[in-house]
Amino acid sequence: MSIRKYRRALSGKIYSRREVLRGGALLSGGVLAGSHPPLAWPLAITAAAPAAPLSLATRCEDLIEPLGLQTPHPRLSWSYDLAPAGARQIAYQIQVSSAMHGQADLWDTGRVASAEVAAEYAGRPLNAYQQAFWRVRTWMSDGKVSEWSPIAHWGVGPREEAEWGASQWIARDVILESTQSQMAGVPGLPPEPNFFPAPYLRKAFTLRTPVRSAMLYVCGLAYADLYLNGARLGHSERDPGFTNFNHRVLFVAHDVSANLQPGQNVLGAILGTGWYDVHDVATWHFNTAPWRERPRLRLLLVVTHSDGTMQHIISDPSWQTSSGPILRDGIYTGEVYDARLEMPGWAQSGFDASAWRPALTVEPPFGKLTPLNCQPIRVTATLTPVAITQPKPGVYIVDMGQNFSGHTQLRVQGPAGHAITMRYAEVLQADGTLDQRPIDVFMEPTHPRQPFQQDTYICKGNGQVEVWAQRFSYSGFQYVEVTGFPGVPTPDNFRGLFAHTDIPPAGDFTCSSEIANRIQHATRWSYLSNAQSYPTDCPQREKNGWTGDAGIAVETGLMNYQSSAFYTKWLDDFKDAQRADGGFPVIIPNGGWGNGERWPGALCPPWDAAYPLIVWNLFRYTGDQRVLQKHVEPLIRHMDLFLSHRGPNGLAPALGLGDWSPWKTETPVDFITNAYLYLDLMLLTGMLTTLGRSQADHYRLLAQQTARAFQQAFYHPATHQFANGSQTAQSMALEFGLTPQTERVAVQTQLARQVEQLGHVDVGILGAKNLLRALSAAGRTDLAFHVATQTDMPGWGYWVKIGATTLWEDWKGVSSRNHIMFGDVSAWFYQWIAGIQQEPSSVAFRRIVFRPNPVGALTSAQASYLTPNGKVACAWSVDGERMHLALQVPCGSTGRLLLPAGFRFADTSAKERALASGHHQIIALRASAHLPA
Repeated sequence: MSIRKYRRALSGKIYSRREVLRGGALLSGGVLAGSHPPLAWPLAITAAAPAAPLSLATRCEDLIEPLGLQTPHPRLSWSYDLAPAGARQIAYQIQVSSAMHGQADLWDTGRVASAEVAAEYAGRPLNAYQQAFWRVRTWMSDGKVSEWSPIAHWGVGPREEAEWGASQWIARDVILESTQSQMAGVPGLPPEPNFFPAPYLRKAFTLRTPVRSAMLYVCGLAYADLYLNGARLGHSERDPGFTNFNHRVLFVAHDVSANLQPGQNVLGAILGTGWYDVHDVATWHFNTAPWRERPRLRLLLVVTHSDGTMQHIISDPSWQTSSGPILRDGIYTGEVYDARLEMPGWAQSGFDASAWRPALTVEPPFGKLTPLNCQPIRVTATLTPVAITQPKPGVYIVDMGQNFSGHTQLRVQGPAGHAITMRYAEVLQADGTLDQRPIDVFMEPTHPRQPFQQDTYICKGNGQVEVWAQRFSYSGFQYVEVTGFPGVPTPDNFRGLFAHTDIPPAGDFTCSSEIANRIQHATRWSYLSNAQSYPTDCPQREKNGWTGDAGIAVETGLMNYQSSAFYTKWLDDFKDAQRADGGFPVIIPNGGWGNGERWPGALCPPWDAAYPLIVWNLFRYTGDQRVLQKHVEPLIRHMDLFLSHRGPNGLAPALGLGDWSPWKTETPVDFITNAYLYLDLMLLTGMLTTLGRSQADHYRLLAQQTARAFQQAFYHPATHQFANGSQTAQSMALEFGLTPQTERVAVQTQLARQVEQLGHVDVGILGAKNLLRALSAAGRTDLAFHVATQTDMPGWGYWVKIGATTLWEDWKGVSSRNHIMFGDVSAWFYQWIAGIQQEPSSVAFRRIVFRPNPVGALTSAQASYLTPNGKVACAWSVDGERMHLALQVPCGSTGRLLLPAGFRFADTSAKERALASGHHQIIALRASAHLPA
């Protein structure tokens, strides 16, 4: 991608059809999060390394300058952009101040001898509403001292109920919409449901003196758009995020120091129903969730005046409330907006609010107020339609050219009262009309029929072009059906707004295979489409946090994006969701469905395993032991529940879903159950060992006993097969370490032979996670790459060949077409094609293995990944008899290069080479090459 296109993508964020399909913008790293620069590592890797670190990038709690933290000891971390070749950090110094350019009055570590690139704050206790400003510098092994990092800051929010002061929960109304009245065929109920428009709230207040600083803390349930003096605060949407509201409710913080003025000011809020007041009736029955109430708001504005005095503006009955143009919003159904009801200036001083009524004080939710501890949801890209068709008179189909999560921005000029309806779907019917049938299957039948993924805009008709996009829901789609449009629409009338948790990029991958690049593109769009303050299965028909999907895709999430904060938030949701018996629901957050209610069985092992898998991978990728400390006790309780289901032979019966969505061959569920019993035991043993806990020996012994019982029950030495010999069974036994060591080669050979004979994958989502890795570990990355990219059904290559721009839920594409559960293929690209791996006993990529794999017709591949120490990169290309390698080892890490079979170093017969930090340019030769000196 050219520099000009980079700038265009970063500023305007509008993609052409070619850019979207090629995936270059995505693969380059930064475009999906408009404020993040592209990872242009191929340029950096050939640059001369400077004599000292150029810069230190800093984070607090894995976030950029978070506000409203409650932890008294936030983790401060830093990473290197570039550092001297071979150098490593030997010491650091952190200074923390109560003022932007003040002395280090809160904490000064002095020179600390350490190679760690993170430290927990251990200075003076901070007060609620306080901000702390910090910087760090480091000493290197070559004697150089870095410059101080740019000053960053974090803020402390209300930590206890008392620190919210006299603020109250307020609302416009308290009567819930009747969802039961919508149910079809129920006699005696009214035919029409009661719909309530979105509440608007406002508060006028006066500031007596100039403002030095001001912090706003707010929780709007389910969602709140905030305004101050007529301007919307922030660029996020659907704040503050979905949780089990009976356990935790999230708040967000805004620094509004520059938004206030002496004299009169006005705060405003618009509330959305979201997951707190679900009135849409679907299989998952969130409409009967135990927390369900009407939207409500709690707000605290802490103003510090120039004279040092403080003033609190709070939510209380002095606020005024009204309805407005949002007639209805629903998380599944969409939004109805009547622009004739807009109230210009409603959040500004001078507005006539005499018709508004006082807000009601309402009961608080049961959950504890805690800060949103991950990135917010934002619109990060804007798509221009690639085509508009008219399959029927008055019915237009807008093709965005890309499947994604978000909504459509409409630009229209029409008469007052004219309604335009937009419906969203992923596919079209044979006649070119919209087809919602694959994705509306979980909506309950109602009378009248409830809409699904549908927005309606009613024009105000002022003779001007009206621009609108809904705000409190989102859809998963590529196609938009537009009816009621005045005139003939053009692409300029529509924009697709890609909305998701704004997780910064961490890595990129590309290679010489167009099919592989398109698979990578599809994976990244699917991952972000399903990041909605929690990891979802799909952005259209369910929007549920299916645990198994996220557990399978965790390494893809960590290698492509700086997603540790995102997973940290969801792990808290996991902890909240644990039942008294130690079990978990299969969707989190959970409103009842799949939590022992409407769900058979207390355990679903591959789905439950998402908890230990994400905890362990988060520790291994970041090196932060706090995630182990926080979650090990819930994991012990779950492990003991799992163990209680064992029979006399030491194995558990068949539990849960098995290898979901297989191609043809089913793998026995009891095999899968007990494979995950062993995996869970090994993960817990690793955590306890890391923490120095004595229980590690107990669970290690149980793991050994489980392995022996598993092999006796499921392994057939005569055929070298596990269970029924499926690709899933063979690869899972190999990857989990359940294959007897003496039989490992035989099992690998049998698996490779079977895959070669079939010529494609025959697995579900669990097998898809393990098959490619098992083949690569057996030295058959060539075969793994072939089945991953071959373009006949089934396979990832088939999907993208026929036009997929996201990953699908099933190999045939008859269900959802935006799922992440087959997404581990992207992590496999990084690790086994580009060749960036971590030593098995390493954490935070302190010991890196480079394992490039020029297989099949591949002539080049390149990848980079932002480790806690800095960027690791590997680029290789094959040109005749030579392989050219460009490697980058981050400061504080070491590397080990393993040449692929058939290649040798030019100057030695060794099979590997140790690498210090820095850049390395290496040429390897084919083993058969005889080149002139």
